[in-house]
Amino acid sequence: MSANTDSQLAKRTDMKLFSGEKLLVIVSLIGFALAAGIAVYISIYGAIILPEGNAESAFSFNAAMGMFILSIAAILPVSGLSPGKRASVRWFFIVAALYSYAVETIQHLRGINPRFSQVGTVVDQIAGGLFGVIALLIVIATALFAIPFFRKRQPGERPLLVLGIRYAFVSTMIAHAAGIWMIVLQSRYTGEAGNLIVLHGLGFHALQALPVLGWLLERSRTDEKRTRQLIHTGGIAWTLAIILIGLQTALARSVFELAMLPFLAGALLLVWLVTVVIAAVGLLKIRKGSMVQTNTVSGEENRDLV
Repeated sequence: MSANTDSQLAKRTDMKLFSGEKLLVIVSLIGFALAAGIAVYISIYGAIILPEGNAESAFSFNAAMGMFILSIAAILPVSGLSPGKRASVRWFFIVAALYSYAVETIQHLRGINPRFSQVGTVVDQIAGGLFGVIALLIVIATALFAIPFFRKRQPGERPLLVLGIRYAFVSTMIAHAAGIWMIVLQSRYTGEAGNLIVLHGLGFHALQALPVLGWLLERSRTDEKRTRQLIHTGGIAWTLAIILIGLQTALARSVFELAMLPFLAGALLLVWLVTVVIAAVGLLKIRKGSMVQTNTVSGEENRDLV
């Protein structure tokens, strides 16, 4: 084996998902644990906490932030960043997430809206203002973190997975735009029926949906041209669906109504799902073929022993 091949294999090993990101995983699990605790609270006491608190909002935020941090933990080793830059990204998201968990949870349980309070004290206003600043910093940090994924990749740097991550970041920035939109409006609603939280949430779920497609395809061992076509198809379909949902929301209309834009968005999400199913079936065939080959070899070895 050549030295160049050894180098490529070593780089591929270094780029394993979650590699070296135990702290980020722990921080993500804190979000899930808080969401679970709040769910128990809601089941006992209900969601509304006067005068402004809503435990359901704290539940959804902590779960969403936990999933976002878990996604960052997964793809950070694939970024190609130096150890120092990786540490900077890691610690920024750790601090931002812990502060966000604390403000969102404590304020809602106190009956205070953590972002747009009308009854809070000066301390509550400061905490909410800092919360907004951190939200904007997360947008900037995410944009900067995306840049390394768009540089030219070297052989062995998991091109299919990285391609899925590239598409995911496009959708994520749309989600961040929806978050800024909510800050400007000081509400999640646009008009009578539009709800930015749907756009915000689905946009962030690209960080799971599209890298998963790349991860499945790189293991399915299908020919390179077909795998790239599939990941482009899934990535473009998801991104267009998010854009259509954004347009429907901007029109102050519900994304769940029976109308052309939601219908097209749903059809595009179905296209993404089909690409995932195709990739998963390809992987299952490979696994099944490997098992059959292993059993065949074992059988031949047993006959030789006899």
